[in-house]
Amino acid sequence: MNSPTDKKNLVRACVSAVTAETAAGDARFIKSDFHFEDDLDPDPRRVLRPAAVLVPIIEREDDLTILLTRRADHLDSHSGQVAFPGGKMHDEDETPLATALRETHEEVGIAKSQVELVGELEPYETGTGFVIKPFVGFVAPDVRLTLDPGEVAEAFEVPFSFLMDPANHRREKTFWRGKMREYYDMPYNGQRIWGATAAMLVNFYTRLYGND
Repeated sequence: MNSPTDKKNLVRACVSAVTAETAAGDARFIKSDFHFEDDLDPDPRRVLRPAAVLVPIIEREDDLTILLTRRADHLDSHSGQVAFPGGKMHDEDETPLATALRETHEEVGIAKSQVELVGELEPYETGTGFVIKPFVGFVAPDVRLTLDPGEVAEAFEVPFSFLMDPANHRREKTFWRGKMREYYDMPYNGQRIWGATAAMLVNFYTRLYGND
């Protein structure tokens, strides 16, 4: 199953057939930034702010790619980090999906009409107090990006075959909140794909290939 068409069919079958809520109790999936450290679990009374992202998949001649962004360096939070297009939910957003599509349009210029929605992945809780819903959608290869320089420093594509290769799912450690914390890291072509973004990509891999 190496052709882009085969991969698209696999994505459609695995992402649309199983809802994130159905898979919520599956221990294979990474639920939060605290996944590897039981003693760092956050206060259960904390209020998580809703957010949503789009995982945009583009079909190229030899492979699918996933579009990622690098956040602008001047932002107050997560500046310079690699992320999916998306952000926090606004009052006018009726659903998390509406948030993901609105933010994607604002950040990189991909309109709702240019996204073929497939489904959603597992929700993910961040140490900064957000619960993120990732949505998967196909985007036409001739889409023209318009980046918002206030939000995005650059956008780039990463081959699906690289991101879905467990050999590239590196587990690293850093000192945080007085303890060593473990996280996923996927360096690619000078870009550092890590933390929540990497964890959601690992969940995507698990959804597609976890039963192999």
